[in-house]
Amino acid sequence: MKKILIVDDEQDIVESLKFVLENSDYTCYSAYNGEDGLKLAREIVPDLIILDVMMPRINGYKISRLLKFDSKYKNIPILMVTARSQEEDKLIGEETGADEYITKPFDLDDVVEKVQKYLGTEK
Repeated sequence: MKKILIVDDEQDIVESLKFVLENSDYTCYSAYNGEDGLKLAREIVPDLIILDVMMPRINGYKISRLLKFDSKYKNIPILMVTARSQEEDKLIGEETGADEYITKPFDLDDVVEKVQKYLGTEK
């Protein structure tokens, strides 16, 4: 089973994503702040990371940059989810290595489709 790490400080978003992804046969891990998310990413080496931008301790951009510039983790797809929808925010996301930039509120089915696309597990 593919491992997905969900890092977001909004518990309802984490629980919703976890629910739909586990129903699609993924194993989910979660963290509620950037520091724990980065630590968990390095411990479990997930197949994909869903990452919020604005979080306590370390923001999503910094986590993305730290992982994407480390050869051990650089091939892990990162889907950034954020309420920040400005063009410049998307550019920062791309510059820090995010593979997708999804703005909140988002459709859970769309997120599942993107996850399946990156993990090659389309139904």
